[in-house]
Amino acid sequence: MQKDFKRWHDKKPQVDALPLRPFFHEREIWWVAIGVNVGFEQDGGGRDFLRPVIVFRKFNNEIFWGIPLTHTKKKAPFYFQFKIGRTISTAILSQIRLFDARRLSHILGAMLGPDFSSLKKKFKALLP
Repeated sequence: MQKDFKRWHDKKPQVDALPLRPFFHEREIWWVAIGVNVGFEQDGGGRDFLRPVIVFRKFNNEIFWGIPLTHTKKKAPFYFQFKIGRTISTAILSQIRLFDARRLSHILGAMLGPDFSSLKKKFKALLP
């Protein structure tokens, strides 16, 4: 599959130029402009290069650790399945990364507290 790096490169200045960052909280799931990335790194999709991401750790109003989601059902150490509404989603723990809040597009929902606690526990178990 050919990746459209040029179209993402043209879109990035628009994302960077946003004057205000949306207000967000941990546990929320947002559509995030991830863009086009190298190799097996998760990409965003559609015209705005969006992918759902869980706000895992908020550091301040500008940056956070986010974990990308997929609908692919995987049961392995680096994945965490949970339900949002009637849909099963999978958090890709190995893809955690730092995001600027200017990448946030719009909120999708929020993870339930018990699911978020389980996600944190599973993530901590991955650390050496």
